[in-house]
Parts: sequence; C-alpha cells; structure tokens
Amino acid sequence: MPGLIWLCVLLILSCHDGVDGVTEFIYNGFARSKLHLDGEASISKHGVLSLTSSSCGDSSFTQGHGFHPEALPFVNSHGVSMSFSATFVFSITPSDSDTSGDGMAFVISLAPLSGTWTDGQYLGLVNQDDDGGTLANRFFAIELDTVANWEFRDIDNNHVGIDLNNLTSAASSTAGYYSDNVEKDFHFFNPLRLSSGKPMQVWVDYYEMQLNVTLAPVPMNKPSSPLLSYYPIDLAKVLKNDTKSKAGVPTTAYVGFSASSGDWCASQQIFGWSFNLYGPAKPLDLSLLLPPLKQVQDSSRQEAHDKKKVVKWVPATISSLAILAGITTCLLFRWWWCKKRMSERNEDWEAELGPHRFAYKDLRRATNGFDDNQLLGKGGFGQVYRGVLGNSGMDIAVKRVSSESKQGLTEFTAEVIILGRLRHRNLVRLIGYCRHKVELLLVYEYMPNGSLDSYMHTQTRHTMLSWCQRLHIIRGVACGLLYLHEDWEQVIIHRDIKASNVLLDGEMNGRLGDFGLARLHDHGADAHTTHVAGTRGYLAPELTRFSKATKATDVFAFGAFVLEVACGRRPVGFNARGELLVLVQWVRDTWASGSGSILDTVDPRLDEYAADEAELVLKLGLLCSHPLPVARPSIRLIMRYLDGDLPLPEFSPEYLNITDVDQVLDEVPPSVANSITGLSGGR
Repeated sequence: MPGLIWLCVLLILSCHDGVDGVTEFIYNGFARSKLHLDGEASISKHGVLSLTSSSCGDSSFTQGHGFHPEALPFVNSHGVSMSFSATFVFSITPSDSDTSGDGMAFVISLAPLSGTWTDGQYLGLVNQDDDGGTLANRFFAIELDTVANWEFRDIDNNHVGIDLNNLTSAASSTAGYYSDNVEKDFHFFNPLRLSSGKPMQVWVDYYEMQLNVTLAPVPMNKPSSPLLSYYPIDLAKVLKNDTKSKAGVPTTAYVGFSASSGDWCASQQIFGWSFNLYGPAKPLDLSLLLPPLKQVQDSSRQEAHDKKKVVKWVPATISSLAILAGITTCLLFRWWWCKKRMSERNEDWEAELGPHRFAYKDLRRATNGFDDNQLLGKGGFGQVYRGVLGNSGMDIAVKRVSSESKQGLTEFTAEVIILGRLRHRNLVRLIGYCRHKVELLLVYEYMPNGSLDSYMHTQTRHTMLSWCQRLHIIRGVACGLLYLHEDWEQVIIHRDIKASNVLLDGEMNGRLGDFGLARLHDHGADAHTTHVAGTRGYLAPELTRFSKATKATDVFAFGAFVLEVACGRRPVGFNARGELLVLVQWVRDTWASGSGSILDTVDPRLDEYAADEAELVLKLGLLCSHPLPVARPSIRLIMRYLDGDLPLPEFSPEYLNITDVDQVLDEVPPSVANSITGLSGGR
C-alpha cells in the first residue's frame, strides 16, 4: 500500500521544542521538559528519556512510564474519533546480548499510567487480574515486543502489535520495513531486531479509523508502505468508559510511553517524540537526537584530553600558526573574489527569464530566517515557507529545494523557464527565484487556502468542500490545462497533475502548480520525454510501457484527479476490508453492477449535490481514464462538456474495458466515436 502522503502544502499549528501545547508538541530531546514520569522512568542531562534501566539491581521486575502532562481531546463532543499523527525515535538495549527485556509501548489511555504491576510481560500497561475489556483505565497501544508470550498469542519475540484494551494484539507483524522497487512495483521486506540497541523510528498515523504503523532504522526516511495497516479502529469505542465518557462532552486522554523488564533487564530509551492531533506530526531533528549518550560522554573526555595537548604544544606552534594565518588570508581573499565574479554572472538560461532573481538575504529576511513557525509544508523536494517581502508587503511562498531532493538543477530550471513565462488565473504564479551556493529557491504567489489535498484527505481543515466548490475547482484545473495544452505558444505537458499540486487562492479558485516535471514542445511536434515521471495512481498505462508523456497522459491524470475530487478517495487506496482499491476500477464496477448506480460512488460526506452534474463528472472522469489514449477526449472537448456546450456521449461501462484500438470505432456509433476522438489530434 502506498503510504499516506502527509507531505503537502498546508498550514500547521506551530509550537516550540518541549513546550506544552493543546493539540501538538515536539520534543527534540527531553531536557527541561515537563513530562509526567512514573516508576523507573528518568531523563538524563543529555535529554534522553529512559523508561527502564539495563541494570535491574535487586528486583527482577522494573517498569516505567513517561506521559505528556496535558490530556488531549481524542474524541470530540459528538463522539467522533479525532485523527492523529505521531513519530518517535527509540532504542532497546538488553543487559545481556543473548536476552532482552519485555519491550515497550506507545500508549493512549484515559489516565497516565502509574503504580506497580506484577510481571514484565504486561509492558507496564495492565496486570494479570485486570487485562481485558472491563478496564477502568482503557487504552490503545502500539507494542514493540521483544519476548514471545504465548498467553497473548504473540507471533514471535520480535514484533510490532496493535493493542486495544488488552495485550492480545488485534494485528501484529514481525519488526521490519518495506523498501520499494518502483520499476517492478513490488516491495522488499527488510527485518529489524528491536533489541539490537540501535536507534529506530516509528510513525503512527490514524485517519478516519484507518491506522498505519511504520518502522525504519535511523536515519532512514519514512518508507512509503507501512509495516502494519488496520481498519477499522474506532478510538471512541476503545476509550469509552461509562464513568468518564459523557454525551456532548469531548473524551480526553493522555499519550505517552510504557515499558517493563521481567526476568531479563534492558534499557528502553526514547530520544525524541513529535505528536499532532489535527495533522501530520512535525519531523524530528535527528541531528539533535543522535549520537547517543555514550558518544556524547566520549566526546567530552576527548575534549579535555585535547585541551591538555594544546597547552603543551602552544610555544612550539606559534610560528607555524602565523604562516598558516597568512596562507589562509590569501585563500579567503581569492575565494571572495571568485564568489563575487560568480554572483555577478548568470547562466545562459537565466538571461531570457521573466521572473525576478531575488537576493538570498531578502528571502531569508522575508521568512524570518526560514523559521519553523513559517513552515507551510514539507515534501521530498524540500520545504515551503510563508514570507512577506519587506519592500512591498506582498505575501509569498518560498520553495527551498533540498540538496538531497530529486528535484535538481534540471527540474529547477524547467520550473523557472516554463512557469516564469505563464500567466493564467488557474495557474500558480511564479514571482521569482534565487540561486545561493548549492541552494535553489523558488518564490510563488501565496495561496491562503493551501492545497486541495489538505481539504480532501486530512482533518486539518474544519470546512468540508461543497459540491459547487468541487465542480468549480475541477473546471478551473481543466481551464488551466487547456491553456497549457493548446492556448500557449508551445505545448506544455505537466506530468504531475494531482490534488496536492492544486492550490486554492483566497476565493477558492483551483490553481495548478509544481511544474518541476513539466516538459514543453512545439505545436504539432512530439514530446521528447524518455523516462517515467509522476505519481502512482495518476500514471497512464502506456507510460509504463513506452515512457513517453503526451497530452493524453495528462488527460489520464486529470481523469484520476476528477474521480478523486468527486468520490473523496485517493486514486489508489484500501477499502474497509483492507483490500487494494483502484478508484477508476471501483467506480466502473459500481456503475456496471446491476444493483447500484454510479452515483453511489459520490463522496458520502457530501450532504447534497446536483445528481446530473455528479453523473457527468464521474462518467467524464472514467472516459478520461480510458486505457487507450485514442479513446480519451482532448482537454478542449473536456471543457465543452463541463461548460454544457456539448452533451457527453452515451457509452456503456464495457466501453471502458476496450484494449484494442480498432474496437474504439467498432463498439460505439460513429457519431459518438467521432465526438470522443475528433478533437484529440496534436497530443
């Protein structure tokens, strides 16, 4: 399953490290934090939260808890479970290499856990007399278990499990992570040993009763496929307690960690923790969390030793330092002179650009030094910051391309050259750019309502888009695509049309952005792209075979986008039974079944919509997603359908299964085939 993509341009409630917040917090180390600690839990001077110790002393059982001090509203006043996202870095280090402690757990409970339990296998969550659905302190937990306890039907002694009010996991998996093979479209499972003593990172994402748990070694990025995915989990039912859960009142609970050691001791440590109740958890700063405590201590001892050596050798090195200082001065002067020449010289592609080239210091000032409080979103390309230009007071969005991003100079150049010359009400406007050392920055007009993806697939937005707004956005994106394909001086193939690349301005107009993958060519000529680019679920089938982007591949992606907006589902996802669901196929099958109507696929969250408009949009989305490029309508024809200037041709669900080009004309009346393919020339 592709990972849920939280990486999008959106406004996130900000908070500082270690400062308590109502719905969001981040601890890049726990020094000076106000965590509620219990049992053996402690915080070292280096900011490491230790739940238990690898030295048990006289006792064969230890346990410890560390909880965020404030209760959070995990269930709203209407009894609806709130989504949340969390990530943390941990390690489990056993006292003996052949054994380990009993593991640890990430916990949400009605009250902070405290007190002493009887045995280590209960992970400090419950005891042998109080394990089950009658708990007064009900809980939800993600266990990282290093002992196989057969009374809880554990699958092995190295697994991740989902626990709902008892320690018999509702779902579990051997610890590890999935790495993607994009070309062959399958995943490799890579095992991990939880008790290896090495730091690992866990991501817990809960959205609309879907829970995803992902594990990876540090400092690896979050894998696209979760280790565990479970549906449905209703937190409102898990945390329901007759004495504490009342109708019309939000149910609050505490979030934290619990660990225990039984016959074998281990040190269970948390290095950092980020949590958000209404959106994606902010990424942890791994440079602040690692190296572990032992390396910090070794560094301190080495520093003291080095000071003694410096004092001993100072008299003998004064002359050498003077010579070195002279050489350094010459080198610095030469570096400054070369830098000055380079800063004044533009590349050939920059000479013909319309957008303004900004000075780096102006963009740094506009974003308050690229402060985290100005962060709008983060993705594989880098970060996007909100800013205000000092000379004009204009609101801007600054895309800071990461040095590790796949979007290198080629994609940066493409976006500047293409988007810098475009002017259309349904395209995001590029204001300028900046090149500073190895950094690449793009400056856009600020879109106050963020990305369409954040309205469709997250609960960070409190307003549900109405049907009229959705139809208006679809028309806007189609209008912008028409300008790219047919109305500009050259043909522009966008190659990455999707909800996260559609931004909403102050009037909720849809604007297509992110032209890093776009390619242009003259009208009547073919595109020269030779490799697959885009996002799974939006890729036309011929792209994987011929690796050639055309107008028709853009139309296919637009069709997937149209169905996504109308149905409120991602192009590829999972249904309630945990089965893979391809949106195009699901809409087509629902329409083809005798028991249902195509309108049954409309987003169930919509209270009302125009049935004729919804039917037009759904069938148009299917037609744009036809497996054969020749059967897809051109974008100009799509606009005529959406504007009501031309009725959508009648066709059956079986028409969408045609894979032979000749059948496109054989299976439907000539007038219908002509209206579909007649305006598709020049793709």
